[in-house]
Amino acid sequence: MKILSYLQNGFEYAGLLHQNLVYPLEVLHPNLPLTMSMVLAHWTDNYAYLLNAQQMLNNGQVNQLKGVALSDLKIISPIPFPPSCRDGYAFRQHVAAARRNRGLGMIPEFDQYPIFYFMNHNAIQGPGQILCMPDHFEKLDFELEVAVVIGKQGRNIKAADADQYIAGLTIMNDMSARRLQMEEMLLNLGPAKGKDFCTTLGPWLVTLDELAACETTCKPNHIGKAWNLTMKCFVNNIQVSEGNVADMDWTFAEIIERASYGADIFAGDVIGSGTCGTGCFLELNGTAQLADTNAVAQWLQPNDVVRLEIDNLGVLENTIIADATDWSILGQKKNV
Repeated sequence: MKILSYLQNGFEYAGLLHQNLVYPLEVLHPNLPLTMSMVLAHWTDNYAYLLNAQQMLNNGQVNQLKGVALSDLKIISPIPFPPSCRDGYAFRQHVAAARRNRGLGMIPEFDQYPIFYFMNHNAIQGPGQILCMPDHFEKLDFELEVAVVIGKQGRNIKAADADQYIAGLTIMNDMSARRLQMEEMLLNLGPAKGKDFCTTLGPWLVTLDELAACETTCKPNHIGKAWNLTMKCFVNNIQVSEGNVADMDWTFAEIIERASYGADIFAGDVIGSGTCGTGCFLELNGTAQLADTNAVAQWLQPNDVVRLEIDNLGVLENTIIADATDWSILGQKKNV
């Protein structure tokens, strides 16, 4: 199933997508709530109602007049207000390439345990415009990722049991202002201002039943579900990246195990995979400049259109917009 969130008359609603029509949940079953957060709050029960509704749609038992054309709706992040957002570091290919490009060897701790950082859950957006400050354009970057959404509360979850806590998958673009990020992390803290201005999710949440045919074996010595889903990024209709969700070394189950150790995770929490191999300009530029010292680095510019595509998960498209201001926090540095 594909469940999305949209705005109508200034209010947020959740709907089920079927053949380019969005069916408000309340027309599918009287017990289904209006918003995604409410759906996830009682995911086990609501999932059963949704499965039944999807079957009725498949069988033509729902009047199409109850649906609204997808193109007529303002689609927002499928999880507009997640309780928290974490981002992992699951793709060895990306980590190794990024370190190689900085003249560093692969860090052995990567293969010992999965890590993550907390993102700004109040800066989540969906498809559409991304408003950026002047300092963000100092090496502005996309990050091609996939994310899971948690469907029920848990604590001290073992990896062998963790997949049952996943409600579904969605596309993630973890926007990054690299100059801010790199300057801050010289102090061994962060990422902070280089990351906190925007992360986009969407266009919808795809439940695991719809991805069953795409399941594959995870990497050796790892535990949890993996999915054979091609990932691509286009900037202004030019493809710049390609990876696969199956290339994740650490599984979402293993990341959930670590995230829930001594801490509660909650329905609606979002956990990103981290950047896939070739999944950002930081890595791509470094690789190009290793091969050719005269290679010109590419970064996102005002009015660029960034389109992420993942098989079976859809297309997440955003346009970069420059804020009409000259205010710079980089210009506020002391003793320069």
